[in-house]
Amino acid sequence: MMSDPSNTVHVVGGGLAGSEAAWQIAQAGVRVVLHEMRPARMTEAHRTEGLAELVCSNSFRSDDAANNAVGLLHAEMRKLGSLVMRAADANQVPAGGALAVDRDGFSAAVTKALTDHPLIELQRGELDGLPPADWGQVVIATGPLTSAPLASAIQALTGEDSLAFFDAIAPIVHRDSIDMSVAWFQSRYDKVGPGGNGADYINCPMTREQYDGFVAALIEGCKVDFKDWETNTPYFDGCLPIEVMAERGAETLRFGPMKPVGLTNPKDPTVKPYAIVQLRQDNKLGTLYNLVGFQTKLKHGEQSRIFRSIPGLESAEFARLGGLHRNTFLNSPKLLDQQLRLRAEPRLRFAGQMTGCEGYVESASIGLIAGLYAAADARQTALAPPPATTALGALLGHITGGHIETIDAGPRSFQPMNVNFGLFPPLATPPTHGADGKKLRGPDKTVAKKQAMSARALADLDGWIAENLPAAAAAA
Repeated sequence: MMSDPSNTVHVVGGGLAGSEAAWQIAQAGVRVVLHEMRPARMTEAHRTEGLAELVCSNSFRSDDAANNAVGLLHAEMRKLGSLVMRAADANQVPAGGALAVDRDGFSAAVTKALTDHPLIELQRGELDGLPPADWGQVVIATGPLTSAPLASAIQALTGEDSLAFFDAIAPIVHRDSIDMSVAWFQSRYDKVGPGGNGADYINCPMTREQYDGFVAALIEGCKVDFKDWETNTPYFDGCLPIEVMAERGAETLRFGPMKPVGLTNPKDPTVKPYAIVQLRQDNKLGTLYNLVGFQTKLKHGEQSRIFRSIPGLESAEFARLGGLHRNTFLNSPKLLDQQLRLRAEPRLRFAGQMTGCEGYVESASIGLIAGLYAAADARQTALAPPPATTALGALLGHITGGHIETIDAGPRSFQPMNVNFGLFPPLATPPTHGADGKKLRGPDKTVAKKQAMSARALADLDGWIAENLPAAAAAA
């Protein structure tokens, strides 16, 4: 067993954030004990004991660092030696402009890297309360499915009720059960992404009559019943169940996951589909595909019936049907300091989704910076915050209070957030003219602004790394 000197850091939770935090701490030369309750205690969403198991989508979303905030966050994490990004890049599957992964290969790669590291000890078992007082430094990254005893202990310590929302899981279909005489392969606008060829999604077209019938079936279908304590829990808008979107208006899905733009049916190119359902490769073998944007709380029998009404999926065989789980997060701007430490007990640092970020990459990135802060504390060195102009710094600023504005009723309520350019400080001199000298207008002006913000972020991050993390700078 690993000894537990005073500068050992304990990381609680072996998901994306905890795995990344443990890796960063160990890479900085500090000993880590990583605690994961699975398989001794499983959750409603997990199915394996693997570290960094992906329980919802297999997509890390856009990998476009020049034009997309999450793609920029990918690039920043790679510069910082992220284990999560290394494993994702090594296990990518075709997904157009997105970075999607073989979920089993990804988890296996993360698990192997952590268990092989000489400074990391993995301990299995549930923590049934606050970490023991003799654990000098702790990173809690137990995610949206924090066990009840630990969640209750945190709530008692902070005096704050945890906020919560529901998180829904999309179904997965066996590829060979999809009728390709109806469906076709194409990425939206034929965009080529990492590991892809511009034809990475399976597309199922719908006529207006089929779409209207589908929406009606979603609204009328039997849903999972809520428990009494769940009835007032809000959804996160970035992960709405498809039937909830349908209830918001007949055309909502056509402007969301079922939008028919950027796609042409090669079987009948003269007819534009009224709506299109897309499926994205879910494993490296290409045998499984998930329904993009089809998170759901429909009962399993209803899912099979309704989703088989989609053209091309009449005989679909489901490897996994959708599900629903409760997601909890802290009122971080009030409870945490700028280094993610709990104000009421600074030896406890939080990371990942429970801090109020949303998305795989965002969760891992907050685990990364929490790990860097914990390692700096263990080594008794100072670490300046990442620049607010970077994706990492902007997301950290949202979590630790930069988002709050005062309105008539007081501080605005804290809600989970994906990384986006709206979190970044504005450019000092926004671009006004293109390379050809013409004045930028409309979409061209927006694109140029995003690209300038991305370029600024990567340059500022390079400067921060060189000043604060010389070892990382040397490795790069």
